[in-house]
Amino acid sequence: MKAHLPNHPTQLYLIRHGEVEHRYHKVFGGCRIDMSLSPLGHEQAAALVQWMKDSKLDAIYASPMIRVQQTIAPLVAASGLQPIVMEDLREVDFGDWTGLKWDGVLEKFGISAFDWLEVLEGPGIIGGESAGALLARVVPCVRQILHDNPHRSVAIACHGGIIRVILAALLEMRLAQMAHFNIEYGSVTVVKIQPEKKHALEIDLLNLCPLRDGLRP
Repeated sequence: MKAHLPNHPTQLYLIRHGEVEHRYHKVFGGCRIDMSLSPLGHEQAAALVQWMKDSKLDAIYASPMIRVQQTIAPLVAASGLQPIVMEDLREVDFGDWTGLKWDGVLEKFGISAFDWLEVLEGPGIIGGESAGALLARVVPCVRQILHDNPHRSVAIACHGGIIRVILAALLEMRLAQMAHFNIEYGSVTVVKIQPEKKHALEIDLLNLCPLRDGLRP
């Protein structure tokens, strides 16, 4: 990714949508199930915009999925910014795992749900996306955002899987290694990109959950 960065710092707020409806907890929904937020998810969205009230955003990019659109609604209202929807920021396609609970994947396929990133990098999920396919659709989005927003602060609202893809690309690491990073519902991860520095990319915050942590900028 470094060869495609502009020569100006950019700050990215990587926002994961809030908690989803209870019936979809521990279910592989991915991009095929367009679920809504739970009541707690809406509270997380409100806490997020409160936490970001003093952070001047120049643009908001978002997945088209309902759970993301509901999460950013308070932020859009507060900022007055019109979100730029990118279809390729949608969640991972989990193929034949779609609709199965974590224990259901183990029972049906003999695979631990916790190994899903390794599966994507290896044989892949039947009928779903591979790590290569994910990078091929997500990385161009990130490049476009960086190209269009030099020296600006930008929110990218999407999904846990997609945030891990973005981090893997920016850090030039394997997607499977992103299993070390917990990306919770209603969380924000802040990445600062400054190509003029020896270490061009810095993670200022990782998995901050405003509702849980009760923090302010």
